[in-house]
Amino acid sequence: MQKIIILDFGSQTTQLIGRRVRELDTFCEILPYNKFPKDDPDVIGVILSGSPYSVHDPEAFKVDLSQFVGRLPVLGICYGAQFISHTLGGKVEKADSREYGRANLQTVDVTNPLFKGFEPNSQVWMSHGDTITAIPDGFQIIGSTKDVRNAAFWCPAEKLSNSKSSNCKSVWAVQFHPEVYHTLQGKQLLKNFVVDICGSHQDWSAASFVDTTVAELKAQLGTDRVILGLSGGVDSSVAAVLLNKAIGKNLTCIFVDHGMLRKNEFQQVMDDYKVLGLNVIGVDASEKFFSDLAGVTDPEQKRKIIGRDFVEVFNAEARKITDARWLAQGTIYPDRIESLNITGKVIKSHHNVGGLPEEMHLQLCEPLKWLFKDEVRRVGRQMGMPEHLITRHPFPGPGLAVRILGDITPEKVRILQDADDIYIRGLREYVDTDGETLYNKVWQAGAILLSTVRSVGVMGDERTYEHPVALRAVTSTDAMTADWAHLPYDFMAKVSNEIINKVRGVNRVCYDISSKPPATIEWE
Repeated sequence: MQKIIILDFGSQTTQLIGRRVRELDTFCEILPYNKFPKDDPDVIGVILSGSPYSVHDPEAFKVDLSQFVGRLPVLGICYGAQFISHTLGGKVEKADSREYGRANLQTVDVTNPLFKGFEPNSQVWMSHGDTITAIPDGFQIIGSTKDVRNAAFWCPAEKLSNSKSSNCKSVWAVQFHPEVYHTLQGKQLLKNFVVDICGSHQDWSAASFVDTTVAELKAQLGTDRVILGLSGGVDSSVAAVLLNKAIGKNLTCIFVDHGMLRKNEFQQVMDDYKVLGLNVIGVDASEKFFSDLAGVTDPEQKRKIIGRDFVEVFNAEARKITDARWLAQGTIYPDRIESLNITGKVIKSHHNVGGLPEEMHLQLCEPLKWLFKDEVRRVGRQMGMPEHLITRHPFPGPGLAVRILGDITPEKVRILQDADDIYIRGLREYVDTDGETLYNKVWQAGAILLSTVRSVGVMGDERTYEHPVALRAVTSTDAMTADWAHLPYDFMAKVSNEIINKVRGVNRVCYDISSKPPATIEWE
């Protein structure tokens, strides 16, 4: 299968490059800068990402360009462009001032294949402290902004110094970021590179993924018994349906209720899975979780207890299936990328990344490990899954425990479940002016109980001293960054009034207008 290799030098937007390439129906892999697969015949092109480093930093990431320059089409982005110039004989110097934000290509060579279809003065997005003051011999400038003369340049294959065959490939470099939204024709540039220059057949699709993956799962698993931990979320549900298509009754799913799911969610999810024809064992372990969490207020400690208890409960149930040989997980591509960065340090812990408990003696199966979240949803639709499952918002593994500040009690969970239910139902029912529900327009939403705070109120001519609830809704594409959702005032007024009137223990509703960064999506 054809693929584009994206070498990651640590940029915050490397994942976005991958998403843009996938949007072109082309498979890609994001790999650490020093892990280029030399002997992979399916690679049709290479993209070098940006980086937080300067090429002059002693700790800057470096790669041996001779592994692919000349052999494959190459596109360097920002740091990638500077590294190409610096390594091949050009000059990179610290800019007089950081070049950040919108700029326009005042000159652009639209005859060059990278800029086919570009309009005059096309807007691009700059983000760098160094600038390329001289390009290497044999390279030609193909794009400039007012302040950046060498905004884009290339070296035709025949002029590469290491060109030794008629099959030599050209090199392109841009100092701006085509992958970000603010580069208005960035998708066109990437399409020109991936499709026209690299020759992608654009045959990576949800349909082809389902067919290929089901065949691979049949070959991998044979008649073996597989156990899958379900959460009710999109990822694990799609993984379950894929596995069910491949091995049917040999798949056993386990759904653990830790008591901190949304209101009535355990039964609703079990009913959904029954409709899908899945073999699911539901386990109500809420008493154990509440008991072990009693009096615990530290957020990280709460997460660890829930994670530990989940493994214990899951393992106890899994051991009853004595002939199981595999554990399946709904791990997706961003989980794997975020869990280990290019320096080998953990960025973010994921409950479904990092291997298996040794005592389980099971092999790991991850059918979604190459997919981004939007691709998982497309695969689910391709398999005919219900839309309400496909569009379900991400929900944290520890559930409402990380949306309750302070210790966890059944009463606090009841309060938050009731408030959250009013909020989420409201988002599903409110149809905006463009005909779309608010629920489908936001990436993630939920209520947070500030149980460590009490606020003064007046209800029924009496003074109250109860808890505030904060509502959170964000827009995003992959949760790497997120902006607070600008919900309509009439909707906010209705939801706030309903929560205060109907939920015992709440007398104040606030709305969180923090973006990520600096704030995370969850409060704990």
